[in-house]
Amino acid sequence: MSQRLTLALQGGGLGLPSEGRIAVMHPGAEADLGALPRDRTVVVQPIYPDHAALAAAGWTCATALPDGPLAAALVVVPRAKALARDLIARAAAAAPLVIVDGAKTDGIDALLKEVRARLAVEGPIVKAHGKLFWFTPTPGAFDDWLAPEPSPVEGFVTAPGVFSADGIDPASRLLGDSLPADLGRRVVDLGAGWGYLAARVLERPRVERLDLVEADHAALDCARRNVTDPRAHFHWADARSWAGVERVDCVVMNPPFHSGRAADAGLGRAFIQAAARLLSPSGQLWMVANRHLPYESALKHSFGEVREAAGDTRFKVHHATRPRRERTG
Repeated sequence: MSQRLTLALQGGGLGLPSEGRIAVMHPGAEADLGALPRDRTVVVQPIYPDHAALAAAGWTCATALPDGPLAAALVVVPRAKALARDLIARAAAAAPLVIVDGAKTDGIDALLKEVRARLAVEGPIVKAHGKLFWFTPTPGAFDDWLAPEPSPVEGFVTAPGVFSADGIDPASRLLGDSLPADLGRRVVDLGAGWGYLAARVLERPRVERLDLVEADHAALDCARRNVTDPRAHFHWADARSWAGVERVDCVVMNPPFHSGRAADAGLGRAFIQAAARLLSPSGQLWMVANRHLPYESALKHSFGEVREAAGDTRFKVHHATRPRRERTG
């Protein structure tokens, strides 16, 4: 993105307003925003690790567009098309100048074509397997792109762009159906999403406290609507580094295995290490994963006993006990 934005600003025809706030919507932690005026730029990023990294780099960060007028808004196109459209619509309603940047693999060509069908577009700047374009919005031009208010899907509220927005993830359903009657008193759901597994855990009366840890602010907002049991506690955090107050009896999780579009089994391994760190010596892990993912060695490294408790042709449910905490120092 940084190359395209710099080219646009340096001879490409894009000029930023000299006053007023500029919003950058959904950039990743790796985004180079150095071409923007830091003192009047707000970065809108609801994913905790990216949000924390950008804040640590000195940017003013928020989880949603700030109230009040904007001078310009830059939308960094996400993978989910419905979310990309919603971000463009929100930017167009809030700012007189909208800039859109994205990779070809994230659908920037289709979005450019769709925007061009509605109003005049300037650019695009083509560089590094992506495009950047900008336009002056007209009132209401993208109102039909705004995401509707979250509505129940299979009895649960979801939102565009969150994991499994169209319904219950089949792997999570398998894990929920495989959980034993007794999980202990204190349970943690790592990567809780919009709350399906949490709801299944709370079917057990012996559970006294359930901590839902989720990095996606939008998903966690849905979880708060889906899980109203007072035993539930919600944490917007990176599950890989979140630390509870005390050791717990059980961790349940369906960890992510993609970073952007690229598969990254390291995410699941980091979740496994985090689970072992959170558990009491007698604690247990219940985890579901795609059958092709090679988590057995990571599980055996972090736990004394590991078994496949359930599965089908696509997924496997791991049950692990006797956690080993990573040595430090």
